[in-house]
Amino acid sequence: MARRDIWLVSDGRLWRVRGRLGGDGGQEVSYDFPDESSARSMVDRMMKTPAGTWRDLTEAIRQESNRRRTH
Repeated sequence: MARRDIWLVSDGRLWRVRGRLGGDGGQEVSYDFPDESSARSMVDRMMKTPAGTWRDLTEAIRQESNRRRTH
């Protein structure tokens, strides 16, 4: 089972989807989009592509961020 990471980031005008298969030294791809909707569609397609077990860490990261703000 290979680790897979997917990021969705924006600089305020451009949306970038990055994907990495295999951890820190793994194969990486990057796609740029003019709008959030197109970028999120790519994220959805990448998540549906079989490459091991996918875990959505969004909520865990949000909780950790909130915890840090309150401490």
